Amino acid sequence: MLRRRASRNSCQRLRMAVEAMPEHAREAMLRGIDDNTIIVGAYTDSSTGGICPMLAAHRSGGRTDLASFARSWDRYTDARRPRLATPREVRTLRSLLVGSLAYDGAEGSLAQAAARIRAERDRMPRLAAPQPAPAAEPVSPPERPGMLIRIRRLNPLRRRRESAGIA
Repeated sequence: MLRRRASRNSCQRLRMAVEAMPEHAREAMLRGIDDNTIIVGAYTDSSTGGICPMLAAHRSGGRTDLASFARSWDRYTDARRPRLATPREVRTLRSLLVGSLAYDGAEGSLAQAAARIRAERDRMPRLAAPQPAPAAEPVSPPERPGMLIRIRRLNPLRRRRESAGIA
């Protein structure tokens, strides 16, 4: 029996591809989808005059080559042949781009986050080595011997043997 790999949602793949793009390319793609007619299923389409989002980003100054974005865009749009992108598809792409840019602006880059964590660690006081516990005071016998409570285990089988005279 063949086991299928768990497939990701096509929208989730598109979101991951958008987030993997450099920030300047996402900004250029956002400008490009505003200025151009966007198509799916091809790089350009001479019959409609449309271009794909990656070419729109390239023409707007975002020089990058991410084949994973092109594949995820075509998979998301279910492109079988070149056609114009629907307004819903363009809105989805725009919201993913705007959301990823807003998120990156709030958090910064991964290198900045790592530097911030290192700085916080340096500011934390170093913990001293654990001190050994103080030695317990020796228990002295009670002043009156009658106050001593003797604790024994009572083994019923042993008591029977002793009472029967068996060793």
